[in-house]
Amino acid sequence: MYCNGLGEAKGCVDCSHISKTERCYEGFWLASCRNAIYSSQCEGSYDIAFCKDCVGINDCFGCVGLRKKSFCIFNEQYSKEDYFKKIAEFNIGSSAALQKMRKKAGQFWLKFPNKYINGLQNTNVSGNYISHSRNVHDSFLVREGENLRYCQYMQEPPGSKDCYDYTTWGAGNQQIYECTACGLGTNNIKFCYNVQENVHDIEYSYMCQSSSNLFGCIGLRKKEYCIFNKQYTKEEYEEMVAKIKKHMDDNPYTDLKGRVYKYGEYFPVELSPFAYNETIAQENFPITKEQAEKLGFSWRDAAQRNYKVTKQADDLPDNIKDVPDSITAEIIGCEHAGKCNDQCTLAFKILPDELAFYRSMNLPLPLLCSSCRHSERINQRTKLSLYKRECQCGGQKSENGVYQNTAKHSHGEGQCPNEFETVYAPDQPEIVYCEQCYQQEIL
Repeated sequence: MYCNGLGEAKGCVDCSHISKTERCYEGFWLASCRNAIYSSQCEGSYDIAFCKDCVGINDCFGCVGLRKKSFCIFNEQYSKEDYFKKIAEFNIGSSAALQKMRKKAGQFWLKFPNKYINGLQNTNVSGNYISHSRNVHDSFLVREGENLRYCQYMQEPPGSKDCYDYTTWGAGNQQIYECTACGLGTNNIKFCYNVQENVHDIEYSYMCQSSSNLFGCIGLRKKEYCIFNKQYTKEEYEEMVAKIKKHMDDNPYTDLKGRVYKYGEYFPVELSPFAYNETIAQENFPITKEQAEKLGFSWRDAAQRNYKVTKQADDLPDNIKDVPDSITAEIIGCEHAGKCNDQCTLAFKILPDELAFYRSMNLPLPLLCSSCRHSERINQRTKLSLYKRECQCGGQKSENGVYQNTAKHSHGEGQCPNEFETVYAPDQPEIVYCEQCYQQEIL
């Protein structure tokens, strides 16, 4: 429920960009994890809470940068008995206690170095949130990719290869160019939207499946050699497509802003059925309504809601153990009350299965609607921009003096000379280390 970017996930609520996970809550960029709450960038871990950048851990709370550890709280080792005793004292079934712990964990994470790129088991990659990939550049949120550039949200295994300018969603694709929302065994497709399931040799098409050799088609299934949904022979198709491409170059489409679209460009933005602020573009590159309209993008104002709120978020029981079954009949007012830029729905309900999940995980009820929860979770994701930076390892400590190194580094006690491209902007508070310095401290 209330998730996005899922791959082989089960029993998860309020998670983003997760793969092969089970029973996770408020998770981000998790892989092969189970029973993880409010955790980020973790892999192969279970029974964890408020953990970041951890691999192969279990029964850990508020930890960062750990590998193959158990029974740790804020990176401090405990015995098994003392660990569970301390965890019970945290009482995260209470909303007030959970929010306090969430803030404490976020502040603790900032005390440790981040690798300049978030990723595991990569070779020759640049971008962020890339794992188990090789030769992937200027790309983000990619798993098991190979030979990719300018690609995003390709986290569905098996990975894709030999693609360029491709957004969402992957799953064994090859030779994709200027496409979005395409996946599941596609091959040699260009300028397409939502074309999927073992298709190949398709251009400028929309919502087609299990087909090949299509040009300018919509909604076809198990078809080949079609242009604008009309059937042709193989010879007729090849001759006609060549003529259309020449015509597109000789007589290009020009939009209302004067932008020229010849053959080789994606669909004009003014033809999009979606408003800018309804899409993930607004998540990654937020702009105002005025800016959007100036650029020729459509904008959709929030619809008028006529919800009759029966209970405000402030009136909800603080602890999950005090929540009655009748809560599922209430219309709860979102704590933001529309005073945000998160597409707030103003009100929300708790579903019976959702309530059962919170009880089984000992988690308090949310105070925000699903749209606001999504925005808060996604805000921890770095933006799709790269900056040239220098390693912030100062030898014995981090450059800002916050982190004390635990090992001797190859560059000695002086400043590390390594440079790199990273998503962490110079004005961000995170400590950023190069690959070598990070590995000496973390792994």
